[in-house]
Amino acid sequence: MSQDARQDEEQSTLRRAQVLGLDYYDTNIDNKNIIQNILTNDEMYQFRIVPLVADQSNILFGITTVTSQNSIKYIKEHFLDQRISFALISDSGFKDYMKIFDPPKQIVYKDISISEDQKETVSQISDILNQVNADDMLAYLVSQAHKLNASDIHIETQRNEVRIRFRIDGVLHIVAKLSFDKYRILVSAVASAANISTSSNEPQQGHISQKVQMADHTEVDVNLRIETVLTVNGMDIVMRLFNMYQSMYNLDKLGLSDDERRIVDDIIAKPTGLVMVVGPTGSGKTTTLYSMLNQLNNDQRKIITVEDPVEYQFEGVTQMSIDSKGEHNDSNFIDRLKAVLRIDPDVIMIGEIRDEDTAKTALQAALTGHLVLATFHADSASAAITRLGSVIEENSLFISAIRLIMAQRLVRKLDDNFKESYMPDQAELDMLNRLLQKMPDSISKPEINESTTLYRPVVNEKNPFGYNGQIAIREQYLMTDEIKKVISDVHQSKVISTDSINEAADRSGLNNMYGDGLNKVLSGLTTLTEVARVLDF
Repeated sequence: MSQDARQDEEQSTLRRAQVLGLDYYDTNIDNKNIIQNILTNDEMYQFRIVPLVADQSNILFGITTVTSQNSIKYIKEHFLDQRISFALISDSGFKDYMKIFDPPKQIVYKDISISEDQKETVSQISDILNQVNADDMLAYLVSQAHKLNASDIHIETQRNEVRIRFRIDGVLHIVAKLSFDKYRILVSAVASAANISTSSNEPQQGHISQKVQMADHTEVDVNLRIETVLTVNGMDIVMRLFNMYQSMYNLDKLGLSDDERRIVDDIIAKPTGLVMVVGPTGSGKTTTLYSMLNQLNNDQRKIITVEDPVEYQFEGVTQMSIDSKGEHNDSNFIDRLKAVLRIDPDVIMIGEIRDEDTAKTALQAALTGHLVLATFHADSASAAITRLGSVIEENSLFISAIRLIMAQRLVRKLDDNFKESYMPDQAELDMLNRLLQKMPDSISKPEINESTTLYRPVVNEKNPFGYNGQIAIREQYLMTDEIKKVISDVHQSKVISTDSINEAADRSGLNNMYGDGLNKVLSGLTTLTEVARVLDF
């Protein structure tokens, strides 16, 4: 509070004392007279009363406008041997005195560390969270998640407690446990900031973007996407962290091979066509898409995005946020997308193709002079094409609108400073051979035998897991003549299957995710265990 505001409060308290016929005591002074051993801290908090001046025969107590008559009566009855008087003090004055009588505990915000045995860390972080207010709890968790390069914060209600976990490099790690009382305080703060309800039985979405100054004066940018679901034990929350540095979204940082990068550069250099990035939630689709967008962003192009919600804000890009939670949300999304086409964009980014109408509009835009970038939920590139089959059936020209479908999964990347080579055992050889069998026949296959070199993490204090960041394993399906022929068969009442598309891709010399995963294992970028974690083989 500024000095002017504090002085205004003291003047207001003086006028209030005059109206009530009470004495007034100015607490806006530096050297306060602290009288010990008259009331306990609990009594002062409970009664909203503090001793101001005292000698053997007299005690002057400070009271506030919310001090009850019962509290005043209690004081009079318990100090019968002294002459008791009362003076009105401001609320800020009362708080100032209580900070001296009951100094706030010095909170040391310990950095969260991740290790194989998290028991001690969980205990320490839980103690810190139990000492701070709700805003500080949220800011502290966000700041630590950023330091650890976590993508998400999970707040999960269990039967007897609440668990907080960070997702780091795709893997969840427990960092704290809360009582339900403390959890409710945190959830209230999250709900208020994200404009969601703590009493809703329905899944909810929200967004928080604010600065928070913690008790140690650290400023934290809190920029989160909030997702909630109601469980048998309470509301679970997942908070997705957003890094707002535009420079982070760069094709050079995606770990693309030379061939993969050449394909992407060639496709997005074209003025028209549809480029789709597909994969499950958390596979890095949006990061890939925004990196392409950043590559295209210049003064000569008009770029417009239609998203739900806008996750990252880019200079030089017109971004539209669509609320999918409202009534008629699908038609609202389509209407906005069609409106975008009327204002002459060069590049359009669609946050997600969610239905046939959106797919049809995206394909039409790609046919009529626009480069369209979009994400799509599908397990593979071939699965994405089969899902578009009914739309393509309506218009065979849509086949020529599709330029590239890139499917991806994220795996943890080995730390180059802490990895070692080794020879695989029989179980690992069997896994390698299964991967090998799933590679396209048209691709040159590596030789797998007992002398094959694999790599594994070296666990140590500096890196307790031996991994550092994530990389994507990908497949890039270009619309080759072989794939176009398979897709066009839908007009002849033939069913498009993922197997037929994959066979066409094989004949076209296109690698798949299994082949890319195997190559990254053999080159020491990741481990066989990581590839097995995200691919079924």
